[in-house]
Amino acid sequence: MIERVETGIAPSSSPINDAVRAGRHVWLVAIAEDPVTGAIVEGGIEAQARRCIQNLDIAVKAAGGTLANLVMVQIFLVDGADAAGMNAVYRQFFTTQPYPVRATVVVEELLAKGLRIEITAQAVLD
Repeated sequence: MIERVETGIAPSSSPINDAVRAGRHVWLVAIAEDPVTGAIVEGGIEAQARRCIQNLDIAVKAAGGTLANLVMVQIFLVDGADAAGMNAVYRQFFTTQPYPVRATVVVEELLAKGLRIEITAQAVLD
């Protein structure tokens, strides 16, 4: 059975969830939005990557896990030049092995205006 995880992050106007859970498995998505207002954070890739990973952390904690439970991360960037800044922030959150498997993809654009990064992830809870 698939269940919605209530993350407390500002709800989207689209028919989506930040997190869903089926048994021990959790699927997550995070963007660089203020979790209270839903507004896209201003600043460069570092600010957006930090907010995005913080929102991912909020969502996985709401499901009963931590970032250490992530097994797969997919990062979508609108500019390949942002990879270095994103990686610098990513290293601050993922500091111990085993790291999640990760794919980073450069896309033409993301749906929200001003958004430079979006992350999807999968977690397995203990």
